[in-house]
Amino acid sequence: MSADAGANGPHQNQPLVTGGTDLADAEAALVLTHGRGATARGMVQMADELHHRGVAVLAPQAARQTWYPNSFLAPVDRNEPGRSSGLQAIRDAIGEANDAGIPTERVALIGFSQGACLASEFLARNPRRYGGLAALSGGLIGEELDDEYPGDLEGTTVFLGCSDVDPHIPEQRVHDTADVFESMSADVTKRLYQGMGHGINEDEMAFVSEMVADLVD
Repeated sequence: MSADAGANGPHQNQPLVTGGTDLADAEAALVLTHGRGATARGMVQMADELHHRGVAVLAPQAARQTWYPNSFLAPVDRNEPGRSSGLQAIRDAIGEANDAGIPTERVALIGFSQGACLASEFLARNPRRYGGLAALSGGLIGEELDDEYPGDLEGTTVFLGCSDVDPHIPEQRVHDTADVFESMSADVTKRLYQGMGHGINEDEMAFVSEMVADLVD
């Protein structure tokens, strides 16, 4: 996706909700993307459990609380312009951190459900070293995944956590997403939880908390 493909989409000019350490004083940042029907403020509240001194929290808000209208498994064009606009919202939030002097390698992306799909897609389409990705109940977007995702994630930590019976996220898509990120030289941890359903558990939160702590170590 080109940098300006979503610049005038439905999610631009929506609020960027902040929390944690003030951006001007922060050494690292989290960019949080919420799920369908949820809010940026709810993600910031969740991040309170992950907070470490020196970490700013930035959460873009989707228009009408939905990043894109259809399943993430639908053909990509059926989820435009929301998908591209959502990717631009992530890019803009990272830009806010960069403008405050925080390098991208100290910016971690954390998303749940629809937001996890969007964050995963952003990482795959914009490869470089990041502070990490935690995709909680999500995977790469599209009816079919590309045969090849060019680019190098330079050892970026990627955590994929999902139920083995998630009603929205097929287990195979989690495996396929892990394979893509491994092919892009990410440091991938994949955990499938038996019978969990669609949610976030304590094991996932513990892993993500460690990932956040590593940003400021």
